Amino acid sequence: MTEAEQLTQLCERLGAPRAQAETMAAQLAKRATQLAEERGLRREVALARLLEAVVKGRAGEAPNGSPSKPPA
Repeated sequence: MTEAEQLTQLCERLGAPRAQAETMAAQLAKRATQLAEERGLRREVALARLLEAVVKGRAGEAPNGSPSKPPA
């Protein structure tokens, strides 16, 4: 299974319809590459941080321990 397929499957498990999950997976992969280049990280580390933020966001938690604000 490719990385794109794995990311798509994860996004689907988090509740996204297939088409949206494919778009989200592509965006996550692209952003991971950008973060790795910008911050001098390994791409795997950048992707892991993004996935952690996605999962926490889906659970209603603030990423990186920052305080969350309730919706206005």
